[in-house]
Amino acid sequence: MISYTGLFSLSGKVAIVTGGAGFLGKHFCRGLAEAGAAVVIVDINSDEVSKIAMEINSAATGKALGIVADITNPLEVDDVVNQAVREFNRVDILLNNASGKGPSHDAYFAPFEDYTLEQWRTVMAINIDAMFLMAQAVGRQMLLQGDGGSIIQTSSAYGIMGPDNRIYEGSWYLNRQINTPAVYSTSKAAVVGLTKFLATYWADKNIRVNALVPGGTESGQNDVFQERYGARIPLGRMANAPEIVGAVLYLASEAASYVTGHCLVVDGGLNAW
Repeated sequence: MISYTGLFSLSGKVAIVTGGAGFLGKHFCRGLAEAGAAVVIVDINSDEVSKIAMEINSAATGKALGIVADITNPLEVDDVVNQAVREFNRVDILLNNASGKGPSHDAYFAPFEDYTLEQWRTVMAINIDAMFLMAQAVGRQMLLQGDGGSIIQTSSAYGIMGPDNRIYEGSWYLNRQINTPAVYSTSKAAVVGLTKFLATYWADKNIRVNALVPGGTESGQNDVFQERYGARIPLGRMANAPEIVGAVLYLASEAASYVTGHCLVVDGGLNAW
C-alpha cells in the first residue's frame, strides 16, 4: 500500500539551497530540514550561513552544512557540489534560489532610460548565470548517481507577467524607494525558459526541473506598498514567507514525481486577475 503522506517525506535526501541565508532561503532551508533532508546552505553571507546551519544542526535530527561561496564563479560552484558530496555522499535536490541586485541600491532601482549595462550584467550574473552554473554542476552529479533528482528554480510573478508600476509611488522597503527594474523581470523570465529546457533535456534521466513562482512576500515594505499591492491580490494581502515553503517541499518530494517543466505559482491569485 502507498503511504500518501510518506510521499512528502525527504528523509535520506540531500538538498543544496543557494541563497540559503536570504529572506526566503532561510525558511526553505528550515522546511527542507524538517521534512528530513540534509541541507547544504550556500550563500555569500558568512554570518547568516553559520547561524542557520547551527540552528538546523541543533535540532534532534537536523543535518546541515554551511558553505560561503560566490556562485557566479564556476570554480566555486564546483567546490560547492564537491563539498556536499564529501559530506553527504550525494545530491538529490537543488533549490536554485539565489537572487540579488549587486552592491548599489540606487543603480539597481534606476529608471529604465538611465539603466547602465554594468548594473544589468551584475544582476544577470547573479540571477541567471549562477543558476545555469549550479544546474549544470548538480546535473552532472545527478547523472553520475543515476537515479534522478529534483531541481527547483526560483522565478517570480514578475517573470511571467509585467509589474503594475502604479503601486510603487510612495512605496519603500527598509526606508528606501523601490520599484521593479526591467533586469529583474527579464532575469526571472529567463529562469522559466531555462527550467523548461532542462525539464525536457533531462526527462529521460528522471531529473525533474520545475520553477517556483512566488508573488510579493512581506519583508519590511512600508504600509503604502503593502496596501497597494494587497489591493491587486484576490486574497487581499502579501504572502508571509512560510506560505511559500510548502510549494518547495512538494516539488522536492516524490509527491511531485510526475511533475516537471511546471511553474508552480504562489501569488495569492495575482495572475488570475
